Amino acid sequence: MKNFVTAGRTIIAIGRNYRDHALELGNKVPTSPFFFLKPTSSYVTKPSPIEIPRGCTVHHEVELGVVIGQRGRDIDPAEADSYIAGYALALDLTARNVQEEVKKKGLPWTTAKGFDTFTPVGTFIPKHLVPNPHHVRLWCAVDDVVRQDGYTSDMIFQIPQLLAHVSSIMTLQPGDLLLTGTPKGVGAITPGQVITAGLSVDAKAGDLEQLHFPIVQRNGGFEYRPAK
Repeated sequence: MKNFVTAGRTIIAIGRNYRDHALELGNKVPTSPFFFLKPTSSYVTKPSPIEIPRGCTVHHEVELGVVIGQRGRDIDPAEADSYIAGYALALDLTARNVQEEVKKKGLPWTTAKGFDTFTPVGTFIPKHLVPNPHHVRLWCAVDDVVRQDGYTSDMIFQIPQLLAHVSSIMTLQPGDLLLTGTPKGVGAITPGQVITAGLSVDAKAGDLEQLHFPIVQRNGGFEYRPAK
């Protein structure tokens, strides 16, 4: 699934899967998994930049992505590993001011999460290079200042439970990407900045993967205007 960015049909993003992240945004800690979908048109890979839509306050969220390797429906958690082809380092970007407005109205988050370039991703990481996906360090820096630095061991719901839950609702397909949630420390990014993120499975060996994306203003397209 090296070509998951072009082959996958769906990006499934788990919400509030780290307790401290849920609390930093004033949200309740979930008692069961929930997810939202992002369009694959939101993928961006190097050397392309992240684009900030006009009027949007955009936040970074670094995440471990799980790349699906085979079709899965009603997956047994005990067999979940056999459905995983590998992993990817990803950022789930959120137009936070848009999200807050639609949340108040009880509307979907699609606009806030689905803009072009709102899912920056790295290269495919084969499964054997991540021996324990629940002991992975994730970090994110903006202009070399680290903002997020956490471990996947802090997930509320682990990957087998997430795959079982999602596949009980919708069939997973090869190349689909499951974003597993973000540690605390999310914050705004603006045009002119550079965002860097990393993933490591062994502190002594350094990062297994890094992302580097310049951030620019998007010209044209959507412009956020608060409701009156």
